[in-house]
Amino acid sequence: MVRVRFAPSPTGYLHLGGARTALFSWLWARSQGGRFVLRIEDTDRARHDEASAEAILESLRWLGLDWDEGPEVGGDFGPYFQSERQAIYRQFAEQLVARGVAYRCYATAEELKAARDAHTASGSKAPFKYPGIWRDRTDWPEHQPYAIRLKVDERGQTGWNDLVKGRIDIPNQTQQDFILLRSDGLPLYNFGCVVDDLSMKIDIVTRGDDHVINTPPQLLIYEALGHEPPRFAHVPMILSQSGEKLSKRHAAVSVLEYRDAGYLPEAVLNYLARLGWSHGDQEIFSKEELIRLFAWENVGTSAARYDAKKFLHVQATHLRRQSPQRLAELVRAAIRSDEAVDARWLADNVTLDKAIATATSRATTLEEVANTIRYALLPRPHYDSSAVAKFLSEAACALLVEFAALLESLPTWELGALETATQDWLDARNLSMKALAQPARVALTGQSKNAGLFEILDVLGLERSCDRLRSAAQALRSGAEEAPL
Repeated sequence: MVRVRFAPSPTGYLHLGGARTALFSWLWARSQGGRFVLRIEDTDRARHDEASAEAILESLRWLGLDWDEGPEVGGDFGPYFQSERQAIYRQFAEQLVARGVAYRCYATAEELKAARDAHTASGSKAPFKYPGIWRDRTDWPEHQPYAIRLKVDERGQTGWNDLVKGRIDIPNQTQQDFILLRSDGLPLYNFGCVVDDLSMKIDIVTRGDDHVINTPPQLLIYEALGHEPPRFAHVPMILSQSGEKLSKRHAAVSVLEYRDAGYLPEAVLNYLARLGWSHGDQEIFSKEELIRLFAWENVGTSAARYDAKKFLHVQATHLRRQSPQRLAELVRAAIRSDEAVDARWLADNVTLDKAIATATSRATTLEEVANTIRYALLPRPHYDSSAVAKFLSEAACALLVEFAALLESLPTWELGALETATQDWLDARNLSMKALAQPARVALTGQSKNAGLFEILDVLGLERSCDRLRSAAQALRSGAEEAPL
């Protein structure tokens, strides 16, 4: 059975690059009927942040990238935490020492500094390497702290066939006797990674190509342990459109920022998948399609370029693919915390469905949908002062009062009949639709930009529409611009 893992460090939010790495692993596991393992690499206690760990879990849950095993927490699987596995790392490290392929290093900080200073004074252009002070010694002192280092043969080279990048070979002369276990008992990244991947039976390691440098020492550790390594897939980085490393200057890079901005999780997954992977010319994928079609040979070897406009297009496409029922659920969740919203209208399925239908053809995110339809869920709209000043003149207000009377006189409340009656009424007065539509839109919604006039009337219904038309006109006529305008 295929076993893959995602192993973030809890030193910040889950960024887009990390989410894409998790996605590729998850897709492969799901497509092969395998297991997706989540491990939090929290051994760097100076940089470890509990809030970051929880944000990573929250991001994965929102994206729907569920993991298949781990310590049980409250009836559900939690992730593995490296900080809870120190005894396992110590056991593996001491096994390597006992076999003579690793050794205890008692070198002090002062000794290492002196060796580094001597290297610098020699004028050598080569990078400093640990000079093997304790490599061949066995006169280990009692009751003194020590690190454990791997004995590295600097001859030859170490290589692997990468699932994304093809064959990679690195000369061993770039290596040194690197530390496996620090004197405080915590593993360094490469050792902890290998022990965990080995004990968790991981057979494909997916990560960013900035980790290529870590693969040779990890392969040397597997060799020393006498185990076959997993396969590796090093995924190219995500760059800005200008080719720079992606940062907050170029885009919102935290997954949760996109959630809070009203993006759908399936849209984020779709866009991330297409950042470095392709299936012909297809751009829009459901999660089920991604699972069925994902293959390593279709992952690109060059860095992907982030495109905010394309991302928004993918998001808008997924938004319009949602069923009315799911959109209503999502909008309710997005707007429920708004204390100004009248719970009666939020619970009214007919009003909410009509309002959402008027917004989705123009909006691109859930946040935009919520902002567009907010007028329908308030007891009174919140008026934009510039829209009021531009469109609610004294003459316009008089027209709104007459329009309300017309609406109340109609025998049926049906969009087609409503539009026909209104146009006939305007023609009789030699007025254009423009003379009515903008003032009425402002009176009904508080904004000059929203859905069409008759769509808005249909959402609000006869009673609320007439009430708002008259209230806006009355407030202006009395000079009470602040109530309710």
